[in-house]
Amino acid sequence: MATKEEHVRKPEWLKIKLNTNENYTGLKKMMREKNLHTVCEEARCPNIHECWAVRRTATFMILGEVCTRACRFCAVKTGLPTELDLEEPERVADSVQLMNLKHAVITVVARDDLKDGGASVLAETIRAIRRKNPFTTIEVLPSDMGGVEENLRIVMDARPDILNHNIETVRSLTPRVRARAKYERSLEFLRRAKEMQSDIPTKSSIMLGLGETKEEIIETMDDLRANNVDIMTLGQYLQPTKKHIKVQKYYHPNEFEELKEIALSKGFSHVEAGPLVRSSYHADEQVNAAAKNKAQESK
Repeated sequence: MATKEEHVRKPEWLKIKLNTNENYTGLKKMMREKNLHTVCEEARCPNIHECWAVRRTATFMILGEVCTRACRFCAVKTGLPTELDLEEPERVADSVQLMNLKHAVITVVARDDLKDGGASVLAETIRAIRRKNPFTTIEVLPSDMGGVEENLRIVMDARPDILNHNIETVRSLTPRVRARAKYERSLEFLRRAKEMQSDIPTKSSIMLGLGETKEEIIETMDDLRANNVDIMTLGQYLQPTKKHIKVQKYYHPNEFEELKEIALSKGFSHVEAGPLVRSSYHADEQVNAAAKNKAQESK
């Protein structure tokens, strides 16, 4: 572990291959023309070149680019949002159609300024994509929306294919790492989602390298499984700017592989684990794996 004075050097295996082919530049141009935001850009995702240039997938970020929470790990702008664009769902649906996406991921900045936490706009985005892209699977990644059950119900009634809500870190680090969010409230959010729509897979993610122990990681796996979470991703935390919380440890790919095996042994239907894995990394594969697992269980 690093002390406050030490700087942990980034290892070789975290080098990223950049690819700025026509898919990448075309997708970036379309996002600007449609006045859309992506978490790929706003959160400085290390996989943006792979996803945009090679896989041609993107994670849309709706309800603006300003988040009402200031989590110490996140590069998304924080402050008081001024916009509520009710035409955004249709623009997202049009973009999904233009990109011919098989799987669309829709995330939402925390909007604690809105009574429903943005649930209504998220639900309408799901419905708009369904109308224009009936064969596209949809994954949503909301905040806890204040922990209000009715807000979650609005989203679940729109029936996304996967409900993703990130617990982000272990219990002991949550107060230092996440703003306003609570470990138990995230677990409750995931449990309620499964209770509302038992056939919709749920998913959560943990960042590693913030100072957690292996025992705490395994405890978090157990907590997620106890609340019927189906899919889990584990990735390396990367400090986006000097203002954000520092990296305490870089996990070796072999350590991620070991944690993946442990998670699978706990009963998760699908696990992605690796230094550059993020919540929506290879999300198209995850929804397919969840569908196969569901089909096997029904036999």
